[in-house]
Amino acid sequence: MSDEEWERFLQESVAGAAGAPEEPSANAREAAARERHRPPQGRRPRPPARARRGTGRYVAGLAVAAALLAAALFPRQLLDWAGAAWQGGTRPAAEEAPRDAPRTGPDLRPTVADPFRGSPAAGWAGGTAGITVPEARATGWMDAGQVGQALRRSRDFMAAAGLDPRVLRGERPEKAVALLNPHQKDVREYLRAALSPAAPTPKTDPLLLFSRFRPDQARLAGDVVRTRGQLTYREGKRGAVEVTADVTFVYPVTPAAADAGADAEVVRTIVRREVVLSWDDPAKVVTEPGTASLVSYALHVTNGGCSGPTGYFVPPFGTAGDGPADPADRIDPYDRGEPLDTGDGTSAADGGCATAVRS
Repeated sequence: MSDEEWERFLQESVAGAAGAPEEPSANAREAAARERHRPPQGRRPRPPARARRGTGRYVAGLAVAAALLAAALFPRQLLDWAGAAWQGGTRPAAEEAPRDAPRTGPDLRPTVADPFRGSPAAGWAGGTAGITVPEARATGWMDAGQVGQALRRSRDFMAAAGLDPRVLRGERPEKAVALLNPHQKDVREYLRAALSPAAPTPKTDPLLLFSRFRPDQARLAGDVVRTRGQLTYREGKRGAVEVTADVTFVYPVTPAAADAGADAEVVRTIVRREVVLSWDDPAKVVTEPGTASLVSYALHVTNGGCSGPTGYFVPPFGTAGDGPADPADRIDPYDRGEPLDTGDGTSAADGGCATAVRS
């Protein structure tokens, strides 16, 4: 159906034009709603590792006058039309959802020369180029220019926390910390504990916000980290601009042994991280210019370790196995079609790791 035909259909449906379809019954609408919200095959029952703090918020869709009629008859067209009108929102790319069983085989295994071979990330952009930033519009206490700056700084935070080579080598994430409101007592205490030499606990694990590898255990294969994700925003509490960053990072790593050469084993550690930042009105919230308050964060890790928190991702070099036989214990880490788990969890595996169907 073309855009012109779709627009004419909506107008005729609301106006009651002759020949317009009859409004479906309540039972029909309920059945259609169940069909639209049916979880896809392969939905993960639990992530291999997850962490969350605070309360996450997710934005609903757009309601229109003809929604009850159109949603039952043409749900896909209505979702496309509504998604384009959602302020600051972007829909996940179609190829992110799981489809056919992923191909496997020796010819698709990653190598030092081609670390993304056999992975959906082979077609992703590198660095911040893979993070989509929406058009800025005046929201809350900010005008369009200020919203644009908040979006850029939110992307900068994700880059400083997940892409900075020094942070990946385990160094202190100075740039990321500098973007956080220093007046948040709980966040300040978390950072102090997480970045101290002491062993972390599940609640003070630096991996909750920052990607780190032990330099004596793993190193990047090459200098490119592939990413896919987006920023969205809305008006938050007290007129703040609340930015949600949902980004998947794919880190190809090799053992840090000095003799690791072209034939070294390559493991891809896949990290999907969601961070919610509140850019507050300084007239209403105690903050510092250019900094944001941390609202919440969520984490999902594949090939990053399943033991208790160490403060570093631990790629499973030299290990192999069939993993759980139950299909319910298998996940697709590239499936971005659903939000991250919003239940309480810890940075260590809570209940054991599931097996990824691909990496």
